[in-house]
Amino acid sequence: MTINRRELLGYSAAALGATAIGLPRIAKAAAGELTIAYNVNLPSWDPTTGPSAVNPTIQGLYQSVFDQFIPQKPDLSFAPGLLTEWGWNEDRTKITMTVREGVTWHDGSPFTPEDVVWSLQRAGDEKTGNPIQFVWKNVNNFKIDGNKITGDVVQFDPVYFKWMSFLTGYVMPKAYYEKVGPEGFEKAPIGTGPYMVEKFERNAFLRLKANPHYWGGKPAFENVTIKFVTDAASRVAEIESGSSQVTLEIPYEEYDRLIAKDGLAGTCKNVSDIGMIFFNNKDAMLDKNVRQAAVMAVDKQLLVKRLLRGYGQPIDTLETPEYAAYDPSIKVEHNPEKAKELLAASGYSPEKPAKITIQTTKGFKPKDYEMVQAIVGMWRKVGIEATIEVYEIAKHYELRAAHKLAPAAFYNWGNAIGDPTTSTGFAMFGPSPHSSWKTDDLDAKIGPLWGEKDEAKRIAGWKAVDKYIAEQAYVLPLMQFAQPIVHAKGVKVVQHISGALLPALMTPA
Repeated sequence: MTINRRELLGYSAAALGATAIGLPRIAKAAAGELTIAYNVNLPSWDPTTGPSAVNPTIQGLYQSVFDQFIPQKPDLSFAPGLLTEWGWNEDRTKITMTVREGVTWHDGSPFTPEDVVWSLQRAGDEKTGNPIQFVWKNVNNFKIDGNKITGDVVQFDPVYFKWMSFLTGYVMPKAYYEKVGPEGFEKAPIGTGPYMVEKFERNAFLRLKANPHYWGGKPAFENVTIKFVTDAASRVAEIESGSSQVTLEIPYEEYDRLIAKDGLAGTCKNVSDIGMIFFNNKDAMLDKNVRQAAVMAVDKQLLVKRLLRGYGQPIDTLETPEYAAYDPSIKVEHNPEKAKELLAASGYSPEKPAKITIQTTKGFKPKDYEMVQAIVGMWRKVGIEATIEVYEIAKHYELRAAHKLAPAAFYNWGNAIGDPTTSTGFAMFGPSPHSSWKTDDLDAKIGPLWGEKDEAKRIAGWKAVDKYIAEQAYVLPLMQFAQPIVHAKGVKVVQHISGALLPALMTPA
């Protein structure tokens, strides 16, 4: 079972020797050179451990250097990769996998089935610090026969193989990692991916060099420099000055302005990321009336229209139309007057408001801070007084893992595999380290769904959970994001619906 990797990545052999054409009014990019202004720093080079491993925004960096077990095409469909075949036996007690042959690591050593087994065993070992360890531990007792691998199912997980395309689902180099250790790997990481790490300055930039032996074909750009530019205005300046040829996640009004300029173009499609407000089960949020009022008071259509210039899609659950458990019948009305009545029943009013803190990033996603400001204004009118606290995204992960988020906290949730377990499940199941709301009633409804073998029953169960969450107002879903990418017309960018910005999908125009 094979695939034309160049077709998968969206570039042709003819593009490989082409010259990158820069903006006509500024300095041109050198032949084979590409510079990207990225919106987040890279805190760690291990894509399988620690909080950064579950940050959807940096997966594009990881996927440039490492291969996942099973890749996703730009439309999120699954494709053969390091694993060319995979599946369950009839009674779901064993898994089988076929490993691609002829692949090499960046140091020239051969990639083997032992690397796959070691990576899966390491991911399932709680001592390694994999944030998704509770998924990977569900299969063990792996056996290798040539390029075939079998494993015993300890506990059936219907999305085990889907995770191989998602967070922490990366194949790591067994011999190299054991030789250099964690510190050595941070200093000189290697993978099997389309690009090799040439230089890395923390909080500054990453320099990548094309992997000439990549199993899917050498990427079009020989050298890629990724600047870590966390300020949105600075990313705008990068692309407008020509210092960078590609950038992303800028305010939508700047996107519209920039793509109208000579020499610039863009793409802005709905991606699998959603914007949401986590509620934490403490303080005023323990009051159902306050939660329901907080949800009803927010005019999501207005947020999308005014702040996001019509880009994006309002949502009422943690599912988007592309997700497997999306249910358009679940609606939460925008009703400020009803919100006032609910708050009044609990003794609150605009004159005597319920007081909470809401946390948010600023410039991490387009208009994130401004959106929270607008929500706070909507809340103020009905009787909720919220104080805004700004933090970096890394702080959010730290607080969420320790169950110390404020009563309300903005977040963008990525779900590239579109399964309800990886949206509603991990966001709302109390034992999950990625959840904020933790109550027994919800856990009792979600718990049985993790191992449900009947797919139709499983999806129906998740829809029922989404309906219950909406009724109880345990979370505030906001919208599905559209991701703005601006680029020089001399660069062709293929947008990946996961939101990952992949240099390997870019070619000279």
